[in-house]
Amino acid sequence: MQISSRFTIAIHIFACIETFKEDYKITSDFLSSSINVNPVIIRKLLSQLKSAGLIEVARGTGGTAITRPIDEITFYDVYKAVDLLEDGELFHFHENPNPNCPVGKNIHTALDDKLLKIQEAMENEMKKYTIADVVNDIKKYIEKSK
Repeated sequence: MQISSRFTIAIHIFACIETFKEDYKITSDFLSSSINVNPVIIRKLLSQLKSAGLIEVARGTGGTAITRPIDEITFYDVYKAVDLLEDGELFHFHENPNPNCPVGKNIHTALDDKLLKIQEAMENEMKKYTIADVVNDIKKYIEKSK
C-alpha cells in the first residue's frame, strides 16, 4: 500500500511557490513544468490546498501564494488537505471477510486497534516536519551542486 502521489506533489508545489515566488508568477502551468505532471492535476491539488486555507490562488491573472509561514505548515497539514484518507482511515479493509471462517470472522477485531495505532504514529511523525524543512534542504542541495 502506498500513500497517493498527491501528497508528494503537494509538498513539491509548496517548495516551488516558496522558491520561485519572487521571480515568477506561480501558475498551474509553471508548477506542472517543475513537477512534470498535467496542469489539471495541479489545479485539483491547488483547489484542495486553497480549501484547507494553506494557499491563495488569484483568478484571472493567476498566481499562487502561501497563506502562512512555511515553518507553520506541517506535512500533516498537507496530508489532511489533499484528502488522502477514505473515511479518515489510512488502511482500507477488505469489505467482506467470510463470517463462517474463524479468521474471517475475527480479522477486524484483531487488526483494527493495531492499524489505528500505526496511523496515529505516522500522523504524529508527520506533524514534526514542515514545508520549511523541505525548502531549506532544497536550498542546501542547490548550493552543494554549484
